[in-house]
Amino acid sequence: MVSRPLGAAAGLVADRVFGEPPVEPHPVAAFGSVMQQIEASLWADSRARGILHAGIGLAIGAAAGRLVRSTALATYVAVAGRQLGQAATEVGAALDAGDLGAARAALPTLVGRDPTDLDEAEIARAVVESVAENTVDAVVAPALWASVAGAPGVLAHRAANTMDAMVGHRSERYLRYGWASARIDDAMAWLPARATAALVAAVRPGRAGAVVRAVLHDASAHPSPNAGVAEAAFAAALGVRLGGVSRYGGRVEHRPPLGAGGPVVVGDIARAVRLAGDVGVALTAGLVAVGLARR
Repeated sequence: MVSRPLGAAAGLVADRVFGEPPVEPHPVAAFGSVMQQIEASLWADSRARGILHAGIGLAIGAAAGRLVRSTALATYVAVAGRQLGQAATEVGAALDAGDLGAARAALPTLVGRDPTDLDEAEIARAVVESVAENTVDAVVAPALWASVAGAPGVLAHRAANTMDAMVGHRSERYLRYGWASARIDDAMAWLPARATAALVAAVRPGRAGAVVRAVLHDASAHPSPNAGVAEAAFAAALGVRLGGVSRYGGRVEHRPPLGAGGPVVVGDIARAVRLAGDVGVALTAGLVAVGLARR
């Protein structure tokens, strides 16, 4: 228990220094392949089958954590803050160079929406929204789960988040089957999303009041109970407005405005990446402080 916050902090530092683990296949990708095979044999248009799918995935994640045992190593495998920043920066660099085609080609590494007809402003907004949402999913949530529940907790969270990305979206195929995976991921990210908003306010104290107002007044209108909180916090901290029309394959979502600033421009991508990095640094410092205090 004493070492878990320090282990989580060590995992965050390792991700910042080394990036993704240099192994093939990546453990998260390997888990995704296993869950694809399970889905192939288990799928039915049924919530009960989806609950079984989610339960198997969580059990695999927790069991892997018990085998790994090291909170630091499991956190390093689960977090992806450096990769998030690199992917966002790649899209921003393509937009800066005026290469809209390259930006559209790189966007699917960050978001699930259809990039085909997106213009420069829409791509920039999609990147900033993804950086905000994934700061919860790929940085804050895994680190907090690691600090509380060690390696089994952080890898169970990574399993839930991966299953949500695979089957949790509201398509005809997954409306029932993916329901449990989506709800579990929402539940496991609920507190980390609010912690992310608090960290955003802490690292941008001059905008803290705007962050609190945006989270309290705007976030609840977002279709996600957690992404809305993170996106509202980032929008207020950056002084931009997020939300609008988002296309996911054949599905179109009309999302409410988040924040009271102007439209996102290309330069805001780098600012969002710096903000996400500062949140990671503040979180690491907080975990170290908690770990040392427990000692």
